[in-house]
Amino acid sequence: MIKIAVIPSRYASTRLNAKPLAMIGDKCLIQRVYEAVKQTELFDQVIVATDHQAIYDEVKRFGGEVVMTSEHHQSGSDRIAEVCRHIDCDIVVNVQGDEPFVTREPLEALLNVFTDSQVEVASLMHQLDNKEEIANPNNVKVIVNQKSDAIYFSRSVIPYQRNQVKGLKYYKHIGVYAYQKETLMKYVQMPQSLLEKTESLEQLRLIDNGISVRMVESQYQAIGIDTTEDLEKAREYVKANTL
Repeated sequence: MIKIAVIPSRYASTRLNAKPLAMIGDKCLIQRVYEAVKQTELFDQVIVATDHQAIYDEVKRFGGEVVMTSEHHQSGSDRIAEVCRHIDCDIVVNVQGDEPFVTREPLEALLNVFTDSQVEVASLMHQLDNKEEIANPNNVKVIVNQKSDAIYFSRSVIPYQRNQVKGLKYYKHIGVYAYQKETLMKYVQMPQSLLEKTESLEQLRLIDNGISVRMVESQYQAIGIDTTEDLEKAREYVKANTL
């Protein structure tokens, strides 16, 4: 089974422009993400997919593999589909380009579920315990069935707790996806669904079209860089953990 990881990396960002090139210690963000994925030794190929020459040049500078893609993609999934369309592979993992501290454990757990040939798409989740975190619409929640396939994703609190039930758990969706290549290619040809537009969650297009998403519970809690505050926290983390 040939497995590749693609890291979509956009230059423009509403909250932190040019963030892939932001320095965290002695390395920029995109270099840290790329090297973290390479160090897992899980993939036959790791590729950065970008829409900007400055990012392309930077990845080339530090010796990474990079492909220039269209500026007009609506999502990271569209960008990675363009990259892997002509690559011979079985599984494609979309690793977020703003998570410099991604580790081997969650990515390996994702890949392992594809030993079940029925799995077409897989993603990650971790348990939420804090009430404020559960209520926060920036935290996408997911509910699953007994097979751990996603039933629904929402920014709202799901399930709504009408009755006090013991053992109820809430899960936050972590936006790292693994696809069978064939499924990814079908997915990006599908029109946006009504639910997807309503919640602004592209994974709902899969649910609307009857494609199961196998959810993998993990202890991994994504540390994404979305704001200047996030960037400063990452810098402090690296500084504190550099010998």
